[in-house]
Amino acid sequence: MSGCQTNYCPAQTEKYEQVPLAMLFTFIKRLIDIIGSSALAFLFLPVWLIVPLLIKLDSPGPIFYLQKRVGQNGRSFRIFKFRTMITNADEYWKKNPTLYEKFKKGSWKLTLDEDPRITRIGKVLRQTSIDEFPQVFNILLGTMSLIGPRPVRDVEIADAIKRYGVSIKKDIDLALTAKPGLSGPWQVSGRNDIPWDKRLKIDADYARNRSLLRDFSIILKTPLAMISKW
Repeated sequence: MSGCQTNYCPAQTEKYEQVPLAMLFTFIKRLIDIIGSSALAFLFLPVWLIVPLLIKLDSPGPIFYLQKRVGQNGRSFRIFKFRTMITNADEYWKKNPTLYEKFKKGSWKLTLDEDPRITRIGKVLRQTSIDEFPQVFNILLGTMSLIGPRPVRDVEIADAIKRYGVSIKKDIDLALTAKPGLSGPWQVSGRNDIPWDKRLKIDADYARNRSLLRDFSIILKTPLAMISKW
């Protein structure tokens, strides 16, 4: 696909039963993204002042964590987060392959108490979802949206195809037709234990049936979903 910059390039979307989005919808959604992310950046100004200081006091390393993700139509982008782990956290898996397998089987996550890479302040940031706040810059840059499918990594896509077979590719390709979001449908479902393949299907369903009304519904549910993690 033209513009694809990652190891995984989705198939042409014309193969799927997706109603093309009107230019008006795209314009309004982008306008909401700019206004919403700007408002969040301003309203949570104390976060930008206090959290970097706490991160620096807690452990050595940078304030922000940047990671390559697969964006809309397979385009590569770097996602911004507050650093919640030790430096070179990904290298930790090389010395702990058993725990890495558990990490993969757990839909690419461990509990906060299980993951030794997470710092003390990192646990608080993750539990409150504050670590995700820097993604407002991704939204302003246009690589993400307030609402959309979860931004995934190349390795997660490859593992999903290996684990669930090529049938999962249709869901992956469809999900990638939408811009990844700060929040999304499965994040507000009230469950944190949704299997990886089910998450992909939920994201694909969002991409197939996306609308401003659905986005507003997810926006309204997001604060409660965040609080439920505390």
